[in-house]
Formats: sequence, C-alpha cells, structure tokens
Amino acid sequence: MMLAVALSATAAKPTFEIKHVEPLSWWVGMNTPLQIMVNGEGISDYDVTIMPEDRGVVVTAVHKADSPNYLFVDVAIAADAEAGSYNLCFTNGKRKYEYPYLIASREEGSRERGSFTTADWVYLIMPDRFANGNPDNDSTSDTAEKAQRSAPWRRHGGDLQGMMEHLDYIADLGATAIWSTPLLLDNEDGTSYHGYSCSDYYLIDPRFGTNEMFKEYVDECHKRNLKVIMDIVPNHSSTTHWWYDDQPFKDWTHQWDKYTQSNWTFSTNMDFNASKSDLYQMESGWFDRSMADMNLDNPYLLHYFKQWAVWWIEFSGLDGLRVDTYPYNEKMPMSEWCKAVMAEYPNMNIVGEVWTSSIPQLAYWQGDNYNKDGFNSHLKSIMDFPLHDAIRSAMTESGSHVGWGQGMTRIYDILSHDFVYHDLQNMMIMAANHDTDRIGDVCEGDSRKMKIAHTLLATLRGMPQILYGDELMFRSTDRSKGHPTLRIDFPGGWKGDKRNLFDASQHVGAEKDVYDYTRHIMNWRKEKEVIHSGKTLHFIDRNNTYAYFRYNDSDVVFVFINNTDAAQLVPWSRYAEIAADLTVGRDVMTGESVTMSGVKVEPMSALVVEFKR
Repeated sequence: MMLAVALSATAAKPTFEIKHVEPLSWWVGMNTPLQIMVNGEGISDYDVTIMPEDRGVVVTAVHKADSPNYLFVDVAIAADAEAGSYNLCFTNGKRKYEYPYLIASREEGSRERGSFTTADWVYLIMPDRFANGNPDNDSTSDTAEKAQRSAPWRRHGGDLQGMMEHLDYIADLGATAIWSTPLLLDNEDGTSYHGYSCSDYYLIDPRFGTNEMFKEYVDECHKRNLKVIMDIVPNHSSTTHWWYDDQPFKDWTHQWDKYTQSNWTFSTNMDFNASKSDLYQMESGWFDRSMADMNLDNPYLLHYFKQWAVWWIEFSGLDGLRVDTYPYNEKMPMSEWCKAVMAEYPNMNIVGEVWTSSIPQLAYWQGDNYNKDGFNSHLKSIMDFPLHDAIRSAMTESGSHVGWGQGMTRIYDILSHDFVYHDLQNMMIMAANHDTDRIGDVCEGDSRKMKIAHTLLATLRGMPQILYGDELMFRSTDRSKGHPTLRIDFPGGWKGDKRNLFDASQHVGAEKDVYDYTRHIMNWRKEKEVIHSGKTLHFIDRNNTYAYFRYNDSDVVFVFINNTDAAQLVPWSRYAEIAADLTVGRDVMTGESVTMSGVKVEPMSALVVEFKR
C-alpha cells in the first residue's frame, strides 16, 4: 500500500502549476530533515502548509529559489507523528491547490540495517547487457534511444526482469552481493545504456522497469541472501534532466563561458603545491558535454542528494551504495553527505570509486585516514585500483624470467604499502570492472591465469568484486572499439541466443574450467572468517612466485602462486615463523589432505591449503 500511494503522487501529475515534488515521499522517525523541492510554473508566489494540521507534521519554512518555478519546503515530522497521507496545500490568496504526499511508517530495524563487508563477494552487473526478461520495454515511447542490439554503443534490452530471472545463478556461484551499474533514467538520444548520465533521480529507467519492480528486485535478492548495492552519481547529471533548462539556482550546476572539461587531476585535492585554478577546474569542469557538473557547494542541492540517497535506501531496502567518480565532487560537501547517510544508517557501507594508482592518494579518501590537512571524507570504503593494476600486470608477466619488481612481486609490493591505509577491511578489490579491459582479455584466454587472478581475489584482504561473465572468462568482441565491446551480452540472456551460459551444463572447455574453479573457491570463501578478517603474512621471492598466509588465532590459510612456466617446490621451511607447527592441511580445491614437505605446484597455478591451529 505504501508503494502505491507513494508512486501515485507522481504518476498522476496535476494539470495546474505543480510538475515535480521530490522526494516522492518520506517516513516518520527519520534522522534526515525533510526539505521538499516543488517545481511548477510560478510556484514561488504561493504559500505552503500541510493538512491535516493536527497529526504532527508541519511546514516550518519555505525558501524561494532564483527561478520562480521552485520552492524548497522545510517540513518537521514529530517523533510521534501519525503516518499516512497528507496534502501539501498551495495558496496565493486567489487560488488554492492540494498535492497528496505520503508520510509512511518506517520498517522496524531499518536504521540498524547491515551492509556489505569483507564476508561478501560482489558480483557486478551492467543491466542492459545481462539479460532481457521483458522485450516489450526494450524501446519505450517516453524515452529517446531505442534498442538496437546489433550496435555495440546502443541499448540491447537487458532489464530488471532479466536480472531477477537469474538471481539463482548468481547466488549459486557464491556471490553474496550485487552491484549493478545505474538503473535510473538516462534519456540521452544515444549511447545511454550505461546509465551514468541521470535524467531523473527518482525514476527507474522504464527500459529497465519501474520503481516498484526495483523494490521487488531487492526483495528477491534478499530471499537469496544477496545484498544490493546501488550505483549513484552525484557528480554530474544529464543535460536531458528535467531541471536542466530551468535550474532552481544559478549555481545549481557549474557554469562556464564555454565548454570546459575537468582536468581529471584529483591530486589537486591534497597537493600542497596545486594552484586554486587547477583545483577549481578539476571539481567544476564537466565530465562530458552531456554531463552537467553538479555544484555541491549549493546547500539546497547538497541536501537534495542527502535525501535522495536516504530515500532509495528506505524505499527499496538497499544494503549499500557505490559512488561513481568520487573525487570529482567537491570534497567538503561530499564528506558532509557521507556523514549524513551514516547518521541515518550507522552500519551502512559506502564505497567510492577513486581511480588512481597512487596508494597515498587513494588512502586520503578513506574516512578517518590520517591526513596532514585534517580532511576526513567519512567515506567508509575505497576501491583498490593499485592492487587491480598489479594483478593485471602480473598476469601479463608470467613465466620464469621477469624483470626486477615485475610479475608476482608487484602484488607483494602493493601489500607492502598496507600500512598507509586506515582500514584494510573496507577496501573493494577487483581484477576488472565495467570500465577496464576484461580480465579474460588481459589473460589472453588462458584459464590458468584466470584461476590465479580469482585465487588472489578470493584470498587477499578486502572485499572481492568480479564483473559479470568473468567467472566464464568472457572476452571483448573487439578491444579496439573500447567499452561497448567489453560490456558484452551474457549468452542466454536473450530469447533466441544460440547458447545459454546461465546453464552450467552448457559450459565447455576453458570457460567450464574457470567457472567451476571460481564457483568452488568463492563458495568456500563465504564461510572462512580467517579470510574475512584475518591478518596477512607474506614472503618475498624474485622467481615469479608469491607465498602468503591469512591467519587468526584458530585458522591459517596458505596460498602459493606459481606464475612461472615450470613446477615449483614450496620452500616450506622458509615459512617456519608461522608454519613450524603446521604439518597436515587440507587442499581447498581438491579436499585432500596435504603434507607440506616436498609439495610441488604446477606451472601457472595456485595452491590453497587450510590448517587448524
């Protein structure tokens, strides 16, 4: 019932001045103050009240914008306010209008909801390319771009229904969380399938489904013990957003005399030597001509984005957020944003995309990190791109003869910098995502290398994430054409596909080898607390092997990576400081007992052995 009322407030738009009211609804008992943005022709001439007046919900202030077509209405909701339907009443002395607004009851335990942690393995989906459950919404009358599956840059028709139809596949694979790229309306007239150019922050793109269907998707995920992470983009919106041609304030988006792109240099945030002009262009320059750069220094916009994140969490039951292009936002407002979301949901995890190979610059963005300038982002988790780069480089530097600092030494070197980070638990690790070359391409279709990469993700510190299809060693259709050809359709997700790779019985050859291995090791990982929270001890070697232990008081997991083209003897006595009392363990992949003395590891392979202390 709550959903139907909340959606009807926007679905049946009045014929008078009011066009948009956001957020769409709210709840009793929220920590976040409610400020309703109202958009309609000449609306600034109106006074606003809420009826009925005796149920604990009142208007406390009304703020005009630069545009006469907006009002920002502050609403106080008493702790004992009566949940239900209210009316926003607009009067100007001559005319009076009412707009229905829902103040709902909050679900029990909502504030204390959990989130994704190191116990989770995150499966990344690009909805348009995953599965087409409803061909009828591939193209819609109210959106510009129509489906054209034969064109890599165009929409292919994947949707929420297709995602729901394959949740059992994802859960069986061993994933415990799903991050999908944005599902909100992106109404560009071309190449909008990726969703990163939002045209309406409160509307699921109709080519994916509806708001109600998204809530159903979250519920279906939860039935399978899958957490849901929503991908959000406060840094920029589409120039097709409904507010773009009539912005509330002159500084709602960053304006330039001529088109000015960001300089992409987010080191200007912590560089004592950086010029103010470089910092300003980094924060205020546009990401792309069709992506208007939002100005989070505007307090109304900042509060709009706080409420927006909270609304989607509360409305749909989300378990976490991923923030795109995090450092391109103004850092102080985004720090305030993170703090506000965490104040509403103290256990919520938010991971930011901080795409840099510089470890100190990456560490700067994690909340509570010691920064010389005193900055605290309040961002709990960061994406570990330095480790991502090291894994990919190591996979291209296999063999017995590599240069100093190459091959597996790269990964040792990255972990040797772990002292820089404030919180190793809250780091998302990956070998690929939707913006990088497929790891299958990096490994050149060699299933042995793929299994090494997935072994590292399954056993190193942090929260592993893999891109859809990497469990089957998907490869790009044409790497020379960039992103669209790595974001390939999942075979079997469309009616009439020649193969259905959601069906394990149809896996063959190397894809079966990689799938079976990934499924086994990721399902094993789910129950291994020593992997989730244990310490790491690693040993340096220059022969393109890598040995490390994950350990706690009760368990030890030993990992030996042989990235060479010859069998390697495990030098067990070398690890005596931790392994002296470890004699017989269990091979994680075969289940067989292993006595470590004299063990050899085959070329281009990994050995994972678990011990009880």
